[in-house]
Amino acid sequence: MSSPAEFYNSLPPVSKAYGTICLLATTALQFGLYNPLHIALIYRLAISHFQVWRLITNFFFLGKFSINFGIRLLMIARYGVQLEQGPFQGRTADFLWMMIFGALSLLVLSAIPIFYSPFLGISLVFMLLYVWSREFPNAQINIYGLVTLKAFYLPWAMLALDVIFGSPLMPDLLGIIAGHLYYFLTVLHPLATGRTLLKTPKWVHKVVARWRIGALPNNRFQPNNPAEPERNTGVAFRGRSHRLSD
Repeated sequence: MSSPAEFYNSLPPVSKAYGTICLLATTALQFGLYNPLHIALIYRLAISHFQVWRLITNFFFLGKFSINFGIRLLMIARYGVQLEQGPFQGRTADFLWMMIFGALSLLVLSAIPIFYSPFLGISLVFMLLYVWSREFPNAQINIYGLVTLKAFYLPWAMLALDVIFGSPLMPDLLGIIAGHLYYFLTVLHPLATGRTLLKTPKWVHKVVARWRIGALPNNRFQPNNPAEPERNTGVAFRGRSHRLSD
């Protein structure tokens, strides 16, 4: 790309929108325009005081400007974009549903006291990383120029590094759980049984079609066939061999 503007405009719609909102949320915080407690996930306030926006706004907070914030934003720009332009190419509704399903799963998990986290943005980003690692299991990843490993192991390596550097364990772990749940329901279980348990709802396809978000499939409610990442190893490192149509 010849300019940052052209690079930004070339990004796929869902990843671009999510990353942009996260960046704006942190920028607004830096200028003191709001208090993080006003967007935090506090179930008591969301339910008894009808502050339902908390169920959504907590996903857009990745922390203050810092190295960790930059890493999370780069994870959206790399792994989210590669997913949306690779396995989910031409299937914007399916990618959007993956994000929505991940958010709903994280809200349910966070309702369990031991898993509670007031901000689930990092968990949602980690879910993207986990799904990416299953779609591109054989990609070679270099971590800080020190270690090279297969993408299949990257979520666990990132989790270990966060623990070593003093970051909380729970947000990363929640993202891995949500990502594995989505991957199991949409890929592993259908491949094993031939039955699809989780399909993209028609209303998501309608929203994408209504607002003309991303590429629209030929059939309004049927996604195109995804692009296939390379897969040439054994079961332990195999991504999806094919995705069953809805």
